[in-house]
Amino acid sequence: MSELRRVNPESLAAPRGFSHAVTAAGGTLVFLAGQTALDASGRVVGDGIVAQVEQALTNLLAALAGAGGAPEHLAKVTIYAVDPEDYRAHAHEIGAVWQRLAGRDYPAMTLIGIVRLWDTEALVELEGIAVLPT
Repeated sequence: MSELRRVNPESLAAPRGFSHAVTAAGGTLVFLAGQTALDASGRVVGDGIVAQVEQALTNLLAALAGAGGAPEHLAKVTIYAVDPEDYRAHAHEIGAVWQRLAGRDYPAMTLIGIVRLWDTEALVELEGIAVLPT
């Protein structure tokens, strides 16, 4: 049986929408490929960062479910954004999407600003690592 523990030391700023560290004991590691706002036909969908995050997260969670996991098994998520300021400006709305789709047990998270993604219409890509119970 695997166990994920979220660690948020009081000596660090209080996290909002992420955990500072996540420990895992036991379990099976799942490495989730980066997911953008592609629909099932391979077309980028979503007008704006919030809609694209919702589709990318939906895709990431579908890949995780296909491997036998659920949102609470996410230990680490990396977000690549072509416009980090736009992401930050919509953080409250993005947080609401995250909570609706994945709950409030946040993984360790990192946002990295990049020049562009593989699909030029994509604004964001999410990749993750999960730990499934054995």
